[in-house]
Amino acid sequence: MLLRRVLVALLTLPLLVACDHTTAAWREPKPPPPPVIVRTTQPPPVVRPEFTPYETIKNTGGPDAALTFDDGPSPTYTPQILALLKQYGIKATFCLIGTEAQEYPALVQAIARDGHTLCNHSWHHELGLGSWSPDAIRANLSRTNDAIHRAVPGAQIRYYRQPGGMWSPTLIDVARSLGMRSLHWSVDTKDWTQPGADAIYTTVFTQTQAGSIVLMHDAGGNRSGTLTACRRLFPQLKTRMTLVAMP
Repeated sequence: MLLRRVLVALLTLPLLVACDHTTAAWREPKPPPPPVIVRTTQPPPVVRPEFTPYETIKNTGGPDAALTFDDGPSPTYTPQILALLKQYGIKATFCLIGTEAQEYPALVQAIARDGHTLCNHSWHHELGLGSWSPDAIRANLSRTNDAIHRAVPGAQIRYYRQPGGMWSPTLIDVARSLGMRSLHWSVDTKDWTQPGADAIYTTVFTQTQAGSIVLMHDAGGNRSGTLTACRRLFPQLKTRMTLVAMP
């Protein structure tokens, strides 16, 4: 009897060992390690600052808006702009080119006589004037002032506007030394590209608000679009705000 039990035990042992190995072989595998996340540092997006000219006047500083006209005077368009301004009782600022003031002194006189502000706009629309030497800049601005003063002796020229808005600290300093503040703008009609009267009208009507300085042109090319836009704009702007010449 004892011998039989021993034999049964011996025969059963390999089966138990096999089962143990089978169980171990089929044991649920360990989960894989979590993936390694490699974080790469992306460079921050390049933020291009909005262009803001140095120490220039970009608004009227009050509730009024100002209309400005560049590149004149022109015998074709300036008289018509002056007539419209007078019709609606509006004062504006005229930024005069020296060569044009020299050629059309009677128009400079008409601008001053109607109570508009005179502004220096360089001798011959020199876009790169800001890169010139201080002495060369002074000579250019002084020559332009002299042409205006020959037409209107004693006229006050309180402002300078750089063609294309291409300012430099040197240019602003020289203008200041000649008693002129640097006049920029906040609403650009881009009428020098001749976009058409409707586009000029829409730009001014939708963008002009309290304090705006509006840039237009009464010379330097075909300004019929500007003139047509002004015929629509002047009465409508008058109902919304006061329009002033820069003081």
